[in-house]
Amino acid sequence: MNAMSVADRGVSNLHDRNRTPLLRRMYYRMKPMIPWAVRMELRRSHARRLLRRFAASWPIDPAAGHTPAGWPGWPQGKQFALVLTHDVEGPRGLEQCARLAELEIRIGFRSSFNFVPEGVYTTPDALRASLEEQGFEIGVHDLHHDGSLYRSRAAFRFQARRINHYLAAWGAVGFRSGFMFHNLHWLKELDITYDTSTFDTDPFEPQPDGVRTIFPFWVTRADGSGYVELPYTLPQDGTLFLLLRHTNIAVWKRKLDWLAARGGLALVNVHPDYLAFDNRPSACTYPVALYEAFLEHVASRYGNRCWHTQARDVATYVATRRSRRAAAALAVEAAG
Repeated sequence: MNAMSVADRGVSNLHDRNRTPLLRRMYYRMKPMIPWAVRMELRRSHARRLLRRFAASWPIDPAAGHTPAGWPGWPQGKQFALVLTHDVEGPRGLEQCARLAELEIRIGFRSSFNFVPEGVYTTPDALRASLEEQGFEIGVHDLHHDGSLYRSRAAFRFQARRINHYLAAWGAVGFRSGFMFHNLHWLKELDITYDTSTFDTDPFEPQPDGVRTIFPFWVTRADGSGYVELPYTLPQDGTLFLLLRHTNIAVWKRKLDWLAARGGLALVNVHPDYLAFDNRPSACTYPVALYEAFLEHVASRYGNRCWHTQARDVATYVATRRSRRAAAALAVEAAG
């Protein structure tokens, strides 16, 4: 299977599953009126059934580990790539961005912070500037984060214009939609270098169709341009520590070892909103010590074997290598 067929498979599998069902639309309209504890208990009950049903494909889907034909490997011969991302969903998360950045800097990491442009908070220009000055990346996270982006084709096109406005205003090149909804065809209307709204395997998401690869892949637009899709490949923090109520990072460590052994992309999404910096968790937070332990584990176990970089750098690397292969193919064709 070559890299292009991976992209085609990802797009075709997702294309027809994005027409938002009526039940889902009703849920997101009613969600603000349902207490958080009630929603979480319902989700946990459903999650227990999903754990049994998908025991053979979560957190590891063996089929996702196949290396695409023609995959060039990572820069400088690195064994695998690591990308850290953060979706900032509300005011609490916004307030904790600086502390999270300080934690990562102390251990030697940088990450991408994705902000909601027109949600329940306003992102201060000074915060984005401060993060960028310290080597962090800024991305756009949906538009309103209310489940409405994919309500219809017309709704998506209307919001896409606003999203493109913020991409340009913030100098951002990456996007992730709320609730990991995705339609790789529709996303071609965004002025992005990469999207990261998909995953290799995650049956707990409302749109659970994984792309079944741990490698980045290219999505082509009609004009020949395109963008890179970066699936997240480590379980989200909310899934592990809030939904499933794990109290350690054993799943993260196991999946990371599997990703590293196959030379894939280890991409994780950690929400500042869910972190308890006093390490005294509540019903909707977990100890920051768990994320800190994960970072320290990566640093001590893998060190220089890991290409730790930003999402935009991985996307640029993939796009550049693709362009070089295309140019070489044209040269061979012309010579023939």
